[in-house]
Amino acid sequence: MTRSCKISSNSSWVHCGYHLTTSIVAPPLLSLPFAFTFLGWTAGILFMVIAAVVTFYNYNLISLVLEHHANQGRRMLRFRDMARDILGPPWGRFLVGPIQFALCFCVVVACILLGGQCMKTIYLLSNPNGSMKLYEFIVVFGCFMLILAQMPSFHSLRHINLVSLILCLAYSACAIAGSIYIGYSSKGPKKDYSIKGNTESRIFGAFNAMSIIATAYGNGIVPEIQATLAPPVKGKMFKGLCICYAVIIVTFFGAAISGYWAFGNQAEGLILTNFMDSNGKPLVPKWFIYMTNIFTIAQLAAVGVVYLQPTNEVLEQAFSDPKSPEFSQRNVVPRLILRSLSTAIGTVIAAMLPFFGDINSLIGAFGLMPLDFILPPVFFNSTFRPSKKTPIFWLNVSIAVVFSIVGAIAAVAAVRQIVLDAKTYQLFANFVIGHQGVDEGTSKSSSIRSSQCDAQTRSFRTIVSQHIKSRH
Repeated sequence: MTRSCKISSNSSWVHCGYHLTTSIVAPPLLSLPFAFTFLGWTAGILFMVIAAVVTFYNYNLISLVLEHHANQGRRMLRFRDMARDILGPPWGRFLVGPIQFALCFCVVVACILLGGQCMKTIYLLSNPNGSMKLYEFIVVFGCFMLILAQMPSFHSLRHINLVSLILCLAYSACAIAGSIYIGYSSKGPKKDYSIKGNTESRIFGAFNAMSIIATAYGNGIVPEIQATLAPPVKGKMFKGLCICYAVIIVTFFGAAISGYWAFGNQAEGLILTNFMDSNGKPLVPKWFIYMTNIFTIAQLAAVGVVYLQPTNEVLEQAFSDPKSPEFSQRNVVPRLILRSLSTAIGTVIAAMLPFFGDINSLIGAFGLMPLDFILPPVFFNSTFRPSKKTPIFWLNVSIAVVFSIVGAIAAVAAVRQIVLDAKTYQLFANFVIGHQGVDEGTSKSSSIRSSQCDAQTRSFRTIVSQHIKSRH
């Protein structure tokens, strides 16, 4: 491996907490109230708790497996390394590796897309008759990310990720405060918590909602984050996860509960959309919407750079010289070119495909579900081989089986949604969050649907959470 792409193992457990928080707690958490519209209060809160417990448990399983193999002299730095050494080389090369790479790059695209949409929201609030198109803002945001992408290693992102942690708390607080303000005001919609739709749409909607919630907790780079820890790593990952999940409890549950309480089954794919009425008039002060979107934009850049790391590693492993110093001209020039190229490609895709959320929802079902819900218990059972008479064996098997079923149904639902939305797809479309003005010939309903799907791409995180579904 080249020096330029080598993971620097100098982080403390606090830095680990920053990295984990940035990779999980992202703006797609603002789509959680939308998931509740398909589940209702009881099922929505219950599944959020289940997803939190399962992912916290699974990430600790991954940590234990990585630590066990490292103590035996086989250090694994990525999901594909784990699949190769534990399940066999074909699993790492042909399945897990490509899944992780595709997933992480899709999160990058989704971050750029949502960042551009947030920038255009600010623009239209200050200049309602402005003529700038969405793709222009996507390019601006992509240039901002291109600068941050030049950070040499994952460890060097620790200060950016600390700021990211503060930002996610900030815009979550704004979302909660805005929802409560509108919920108590006379301007807010009438609260209705009934689940709409016929039997078919309600069933698919429920599984879509489960997938939205599950992927909101997703993290496709846990091994890379653990690899940044300075030895000995024992107990550090657990402490980092505790930091992360403390933030998750405050942000995820706060935004989901307050948003659904305020807007009921009118909650949109991104709760910020509900801060504008049907005529595009803000229901909260304009400065409040400006502030919330600025916080969101800044954190999206950090999330995108974190998920760009696997792409950087693959490219730099192929083109850098391990015998030359990390900051020599031989390594700096290729790194600058390759990182700029990968960011530029992500920016072009985001500008061309503002309906990317529907596609990303399918990738989320095939990507985040296996990496975060299915493979960790499989890795643990294959590594430690607990007796079939022990509860932990059957607990792990149950988690893998249940979420395999949920992932399969979510994939079917994602394909169904792509078919339903296909007629609204348009290259370089000019959709925007929370604004009713759209391009000539584009309907209001397709604008809302697309802004919802854009808001839900996460990654992975898909983002930046995905699975946007129109109400049928």
